Amino acid sequence: MLVEGYDELTLALDSGLEPQTLLTAPELASRSINIPNTDVTTVSRVVFEKMSYRDNPDGWLGIFHIPHNTLEGLKLSATPLVIVAESVEKPGNLGAILRTADAAQVDAVLVCDPRVDLWNPNVIRASRGAVFVVPTIEVESPNALAWIRRRPELVEGSKKMRVLAASPSAEAHYTDVNLREPLAIAVGTEDKGLSDFWLQNADITVKIPMAGKVNSLNVSIATALITYEAIRQRK
Repeated sequence: MLVEGYDELTLALDSGLEPQTLLTAPELASRSINIPNTDVTTVSRVVFEKMSYRDNPDGWLGIFHIPHNTLEGLKLSATPLVIVAESVEKPGNLGAILRTADAAQVDAVLVCDPRVDLWNPNVIRASRGAVFVVPTIEVESPNALAWIRRRPELVEGSKKMRVLAASPSAEAHYTDVNLREPLAIAVGTEDKGLSDFWLQNADITVKIPMAGKVNSLNVSIATALITYEAIRQRK
């Protein structure tokens, strides 16, 4: 995977990832990165701008092995809050969901049946590197649900984790349900929403009130609203 930008590279390195290749353009780089036992290749501004995905690159770019994360490796809190993002197709939306997950300190993000590569440079950029600090797993929906249902067996004395599905057709508002218990918040695509699989297996179905004429809310915003309502209730 390609990781571009000083902040994103720093988070990747802080998470324990080691670069295969590190490149910099001194004309663009205002900050330095020192990594023991790692060679840094210096290139010209023109060459770096050819490699860059950004309009105003900051002169740092690294190539890393993609990390292999598994459901079994996740460590959850006593009352976990997990985001399930099903078939999110836009890098910007997935990146924004990851930023919300980092800001709200959720336990994990499960990217189910993805339409965009989690390690796409545009997802990494849109997440501002949050993909490296939030436990994030790409997984098929049936496996994600099975893991959610097995949680009481995985953590002794823990309560069942409920699945909350966000849907415009729900009757209950997201602010009117109990979000204090272990919870997996499932969100889907903007055009079709969640699939029948998640809607039929949900323990709670909620909607976000829409007062306007457009019956669609950006999936990353919907995720942030519900996530922060859960945080508010828990405090």
